[in-house]
This record gives sequence, C-alpha cells and structure tokens, in this order.
Amino acid sequence: MSAWVVWAVIAAVLAAGEAATAALVLGPVALAAAIAAIVAAAGAGAAIQVTAFVLGSVAALGILRPIATRHLKVPPHVRTGSAALIGTSCTVIEQVTGDGGRVKIGGEIWSARSYDEEQVIEPGTRCDVLKIEGATALVAK
Repeated sequence: MSAWVVWAVIAAVLAAGEAATAALVLGPVALAAAIAAIVAAAGAGAAIQVTAFVLGSVAALGILRPIATRHLKVPPHVRTGSAALIGTSCTVIEQVTGDGGRVKIGGEIWSARSYDEEQVIEPGTRCDVLKIEGATALVAK
C-alpha cells in the first residue's frame, strides 16, 4: 500500500474522531496527516513525511485551535437568541419558586423557575437570569 494512502486513511480516521468528539484536537492533526499524504504523493521519503506531519500538527494546533476555542466562548454582546438573555435582569410577574412562575425579560413574558429550588421570589422583585432551559428562565435574586 502506498504511503500517501496510509496518511489519507489516518487523516480520515482523525477527522471522523473530531466529528464525533468536537474536542478541537483531532481535526488539526487530521489536517497535518492530509499534508503528509500530499508530501508522500509527491514522492518524498518517510523522514520528510513524518517531519511534515509533526510540523503540520504543531502549526495547526498552535494556530487553528486557539481561533476555534475563541469562537466557542462568545462574549455576551455578540450572543443571539436565548443565550443573549443570560446575565440580564428581569422582573417577577408571578411568584417564582423551584416549580415555576413568570418573569418579564426585555418586554417578553417567560416561564421561570428559581435557580435555587428553595428560593421563593415575590412579584415585583428584580432578579438576574442565570440560565435558560428550553423556554424557561432560571433566575435568582
């Protein structure tokens, strides 16, 4: 079997592993294996293939992984949808307990539960949205 085929199979396996785990590690290494496959197809020796793989891995992990992780940690001013509500203030409309209640967030009425199941929040109280689960806001004073 040709060396480039081996590298291509390694790249495919690593890419599948990245798709299954989304760990942001196997993807850049799969890219390096693809580079090594191209180097092997060009006729380079085994030492050059391994060097290309190692250098490609280091470069890809050093450049791509920080960029990808930065995009996963979206700052609050860039968030959209229900994720944008986390950290905002709300006003209790109906008493909020661990079982339920209603709050007004940015002009909209949301079902809510207290983040601490023992806490009871009375109507008119201002509180913070700590988490969104489906269509329910988890809030706390």
